[in-house]
Amino acid sequence: MTDSLLQVSNLSKHYGSVPALEDVTFTLGAGEVLGVVGRRGAGKSTLLHLLTGFQAPSSGQIYVDGKPVQFDSPRQAQRLGIQLVHQKPDLIGQMDVLHHIALGNEIGWLSRLGFPDWGEMAQRAQKVLADFDVPPDLLNKKISNLSDEQRQLVAVASILSRGERLVMLDDSFSALSYQRQQLLLERLKSLASQGVAVMISSDNLKHLFAVTDRILVLYEGRVIADRHTVDSTPREIVELIVGSAHSDQVTPIMWALESYHIAQQQAEELGRVQVALREDLAAQDSLNRQLVERLREQLVALDQLNVALQATHRRLMTEREQERKYLARELHDQVIQDLLSFNYRLEEAENRMTEPAFRDDLVAIRNGIRQVVGDLRDLCSDLRPPTIDSHGLAAAIRSHTQAWVEQTDSSLTLSIDSHLGRLPEAIELSIFRIVQEGLSNIKRHAKAKRVTLLLERTPTTSLLIRLSDDGQGLTQEPDLAALSAQKHYGLLSISERVALLGGVMRIDSPPGGGVILQIEIPTPYPSA
Repeated sequence: MTDSLLQVSNLSKHYGSVPALEDVTFTLGAGEVLGVVGRRGAGKSTLLHLLTGFQAPSSGQIYVDGKPVQFDSPRQAQRLGIQLVHQKPDLIGQMDVLHHIALGNEIGWLSRLGFPDWGEMAQRAQKVLADFDVPPDLLNKKISNLSDEQRQLVAVASILSRGERLVMLDDSFSALSYQRQQLLLERLKSLASQGVAVMISSDNLKHLFAVTDRILVLYEGRVIADRHTVDSTPREIVELIVGSAHSDQVTPIMWALESYHIAQQQAEELGRVQVALREDLAAQDSLNRQLVERLREQLVALDQLNVALQATHRRLMTEREQERKYLARELHDQVIQDLLSFNYRLEEAENRMTEPAFRDDLVAIRNGIRQVVGDLRDLCSDLRPPTIDSHGLAAAIRSHTQAWVEQTDSSLTLSIDSHLGRLPEAIELSIFRIVQEGLSNIKRHAKAKRVTLLLERTPTTSLLIRLSDDGQGLTQEPDLAALSAQKHYGLLSISERVALLGGVMRIDSPPGGGVILQIEIPTPYPSA
């Protein structure tokens, strides 16, 4: 490794009493590529934000070239050649691609007088974008008209065209196609060979093992491992991320990752066999027998993969709900209570204050604290509805729909079976999230005035959920795969939860307008 470019010593970040990072220490040399991994909430994004001036640390020290630095803004980090590519870039929608890439990095001998050399800058931008197989005419398009992948490529190109010393990527691969992910990996290798340091926060271990020199593992805000990539294995990294070496936790994740690629290769091979079958009718009988056998093997492999992926998905959803519950409890029991305590102390100070101007200032501050407390309570309710744990699904849905009506111009008719009863926690949470996402879709897209929500037990003891509105409806049946590619996850999230519960979902758009979303979940009730 070359001389140390970046040193981080005991870096910590707290939000109130909630620690996001604790005593993070590591070094990064020029030309070195460092991967950062960890579960959701482990502090990966927070670490990159601290190192690039988007947030200020609570304690600890950052050194660049051996000198202590304190970044009060991203601009200060950029002056030292440190840039961050965000997961969701915040670009200027009304600016075209060329001007956005050149923003703050104009060239030409008259650029200081406001007359940059746009021809030279266009050539430079085209060269960077060409590395990612992007056509030159993209430079003339407005940012607001770009796809998510194109926006991500513009953000990457904006930074790569500046000749930075340290480039950080916060989960910047997910918006890119497989081909462009590979091109970005190759470009990062090229940068490292030129002495540029790179940090990559990603959950894709294949990417990290393909390009990194070291992998930094975060667990609950702390560095628990700093491994040389060549001396480690994906399984070891997964064990560190999960926090356990038990095979019942690690093996399904590893098996799902590995089997996915095996099944994909088998599917491609099967496709080639099918092409050969159509082209050679003379060998139809023999190829049919081979095809049937291959299909049988393929179905077995895909069934095993599906079981493993569903088990992994259930575990991830359960962990995500537990993380939401923990965060909501921490916010309510710590942050909100601390704010209320400060408010009471301010009230006491207000009562002792004799100067009217100061009393008015204290009143304004207390009102601001009340507003923040209200916003935090709304956030806690969204993270984990408090009524669902103490009063059950029906009460939680009544509370949520009442709040939803207050935030919209729509009326809502709610009908909940009086014999709904209590269900297992996982099922109640999934049903609540389905209703929550369905109402959110109506609020954002339907332009509806009247909404009806029905929850009832059917004669077969299954649960029926029926959500209808009188909005603008659908011109055609939604394609969930297309919605996923476009990053529209509302209906996709609902369909995934329904599938994991073993239910069925149907979407209808009646001739009179509106949408009917009907879901039936089989036997969520214990047998009599």
